[in-house]
Amino acid sequence: MPSKTGKPFILADALVAAFDTNDRINHYLIENLPPEAWHAESPDGKGRDIASIVAHMHNVRRMWLKATGGRIPEKLNPAKATPAQARKALEESRGSIQELLRTSLSADGRIKGFRPDVAGFLGYLIAHDAHHRGQITMLARQSGHPISQKAMFGMWEWGARFSEWNKE
Repeated sequence: MPSKTGKPFILADALVAAFDTNDRINHYLIENLPPEAWHAESPDGKGRDIASIVAHMHNVRRMWLKATGGRIPEKLNPAKATPAQARKALEESRGSIQELLRTSLSADGRIKGFRPDVAGFLGYLIAHDAHHRGQITMLARQSGHPISQKAMFGMWEWGARFSEWNKE
């Protein structure tokens, strides 16, 4: 059935666009993060800093790409990565995951080593990123470098973030 734009709704494209929008929210968070927060320690001095959390997000994608035979981007070193390098790495892993999703969606809907299927894998990826975005915002606040209220609300504006990624 055609949408308001006259284009038919294609579920596979919508699922890939959901992942792209999720990744755009990751970029939006990094763009709106006070620079001092990037390597700020947690109040108790334990756990990862924000750079390490973002590197983990990218490196988990790499892990899945290795397991599934996808195109594997370079690993991100949390100790050396700048916000710009992290955004570049996330963009590269997004592209590789997008290829994996499209391949699976056009075939049998399976992801090697992941059950039950590509929809579950997509849900896993989005939940993983969202969990760590929550950690990042909390750590930024706890370390005295909170993200602006506007940016906090902006992460929930999926329509706006979708439009930024899909300029049509």
